[in-house]
Amino acid sequence: MNSRVLGGLCAIAAFGLDQGTKALALNTPALERGVEVLPFLNLVRVLNDGVSFGMLGGIVPWWGLIALAGVIVAWLLIWLWRAPDRLTAAALGLIIGGALGNVLDRLRYQAVPDFLDFHYGTYHWPSFNLADVAIFCGAALLFWDSFRSAQNKPERNHREENVTGK
Repeated sequence: MNSRVLGGLCAIAAFGLDQGTKALALNTPALERGVEVLPFLNLVRVLNDGVSFGMLGGIVPWWGLIALAGVIVAWLLIWLWRAPDRLTAAALGLIIGGALGNVLDRLRYQAVPDFLDFHYGTYHWPSFNLADVAIFCGAALLFWDSFRSAQNKPERNHREENVTGK
């Protein structure tokens, strides 16, 4: 499978799962009060008008966050188009799909619905959603890939290298 196609499929999957789970969370009245799923996990509906963990909430307008995300997604799409291998393409696709899921929510609600609440005792990690999970996993894959030695990375097509001059 072509790396661009793989990246696109990862973006579509991340976007679809994110939007589907947010629709469920927004349309489940019990999440207004919160539902304990496991001793360390609650499902609770929260609208986040900031960025990660609510930072910059109320400081940067929702349309400013959309503009910033748009620029970042455009840059990631260019990177995906030039991705050297399938791992990089898949990671970028996850980040793009998650980012687009959050952008769509900001357009619709001027905030992002979060619903996963992990906690230990009384300490609660800030709530998040599956778009955030996709973005984190994509970034973690890129980080891990940066530590792989050149010997462990798939060899690029020699013809492509000759054409691009690399």
